[in-house]
Amino acid sequence: MKQWIQSWNLIRLLRLALAITIIYQGIDLEQWLFVAIGGLLALMPLFNIGCCGASGCSTTFSKSKQNKETTYTEIK
Repeated sequence: MKQWIQSWNLIRLLRLALAITIIYQGIDLEQWLFVAIGGLLALMPLFNIGCCGASGCSTTFSKSKQNKETTYTEIK
């Protein structure tokens, strides 16, 4: 529990505060889509994940291809 609390930073707290604000405004205005979106946004700082989740945005590395030696012929 101590490690979980120590891993919080300012941006993570700000994201949680904004999500709670969106949830509150959604309840106040009876806009349930805002409540659902705020709930999803609140899960991100709680579980310490970003938009990409578990490296979902990473690109695959292509295998390096062996370059053939280029030969040039002189044209006169």
